[in-house]
Amino acid sequence: MAKKKATGRRHPLASVALLLVGLIATGGVYALATSSATAETEASQAALIEEGGKLFAANCATCHGMALQGTSQAPSLIGVGAAAVDFQVGTGRMPMAATGPQAEVKPPQFTAEQTAALAAYVASRAPGPAIPDESLLQGDGDAAVGAELFRINCAMCHNVAGAGGALTEGKYAPPLVGVEAAYVYEAMITGPQNMPVFNDHNISPENKADIITYLKFLEDNPEPGGFGLGNIGPVSEGLFIWIFGLGAIVAITVWLTAKSN
Repeated sequence: MAKKKATGRRHPLASVALLLVGLIATGGVYALATSSATAETEASQAALIEEGGKLFAANCATCHGMALQGTSQAPSLIGVGAAAVDFQVGTGRMPMAATGPQAEVKPPQFTAEQTAALAAYVASRAPGPAIPDESLLQGDGDAAVGAELFRINCAMCHNVAGAGGALTEGKYAPPLVGVEAAYVYEAMITGPQNMPVFNDHNISPENKADIITYLKFLEDNPEPGGFGLGNIGPVSEGLFIWIFGLGAIVAITVWLTAKSN
């Protein structure tokens, strides 16, 4: 019986088999790469937290306690989150140079990398507000909405122009023009010093971005109405008119009287 000639056709399941092999190989490579990247990220985060723990023990534990529990000299840091650490340390308020009504802004004593390590360590001990996403700090929100929210929630202490103002017992609300957007956002979500906390239920992240946009507008457009007299408000403007305006009227009156005589 004669042999049948080979037709050269592949088995119908060959393409399926090749596709499955390709998918399995791709999935394996992806899983290996992902697991490697995850392991590397976890190792890097662990090293950052370890470094932060050393910095905390050397510079902060004397006042705040080794377990972040607080002492008679300083409050507990359990649950304050990375945002509070970034704000306080990044603006130089902490560590304090001396006790007083409130921590003063000064040049930071830690580098940005050390501040990040301290923030990671404190955040690892208990959940709390995180450092805000960069997308909320660009100053590209609605300045009009931000101005209204600022007048309602912030102007009574910080002044409608963000110039700051005095509070009681030697405390004060600092000026906000020129402050980094990240620190403004972090102050809203952590409530440093005498400031109340504005969580996302009080003011949404988008509205916080609008407030930052308004402050950036003030920074980019100083004194749009003319000389602001320190932006203290109508009291300074009225005093200026009373002293210089009334003084000028009296001087002109005296001059005219003297001339007529």
